[in-house]
Amino acid sequence: MRALILSDIHGNLEALTAVLAAAEPYDALWNLGDMVGYGGSPNEVIDLMRAKAQINVRGNHDRVGAGLSSALGFNPVARAAAMWTKDELTPENLAWLRAVPQGPVWPEEPGVTCVHGSPLNEDQYILSMRDAWAPLQQMTTAITFFGHTHLQGGFSQKEHDWHEIKPQYRTKNEAESWTMAIPEGTRHLINPGAVGQPRDCDWRAAFVIYDSEAKEIIYHRVPYDLAGAQGRILMAGLPERLAARLREGR
Repeated sequence: MRALILSDIHGNLEALTAVLAAAEPYDALWNLGDMVGYGGSPNEVIDLMRAKAQINVRGNHDRVGAGLSSALGFNPVARAAAMWTKDELTPENLAWLRAVPQGPVWPEEPGVTCVHGSPLNEDQYILSMRDAWAPLQQMTTAITFFGHTHLQGGFSQKEHDWHEIKPQYRTKNEAESWTMAIPEGTRHLINPGAVGQPRDCDWRAAFVIYDSEAKEIIYHRVPYDLAGAQGRILMAGLPERLAARLREGR
């Protein structure tokens, strides 16, 4: 089974469209949340996830954009985008977003968990091995897919051996992939990276393919219509910083 795992689309339709085309063929789509916020196409992104994803997990921007919690904890730019998103969503998409479940969510595929932040707390950032230690010890499956940080990579453990996973790419402007085997007896926290707003200094949209038969995780980066995504942000009247940072990848 080949599962496409996405996270942190953030209303970036151009990046999402490029990812969906590049990922073919796949058998299932698992979305780890933050579909909205920052980007200028929240309805179009939700329409695609409603039609294509078998698993949807809510993110913190989904929660705030749907009006389920306050935006006071966001910085001013994120808060402005969240408030705009809430007003922009159609009634149908707003109702759907409010009903998206909090993680953890378990696909039909055995041995896998899907969350937004951490399997222990949906708002927790897993940025370092120190952050990963407790989730790796306590998670109920061998593999947990998580997002939230906008940083592609992850963490793995086998008995007393611990490793940080960092995909190795050769370029900054072309479609590329990097494959990691899943050895027996290992536990993994896997971050597919951000589709719509990477923050690892690589502007390309990020995603992973999980191949359960081959026992592999394939990390991907793919270029997309950056100018189109920036234009939607500016035409919506959202802060210019949200458009500029897409080029920077941070």
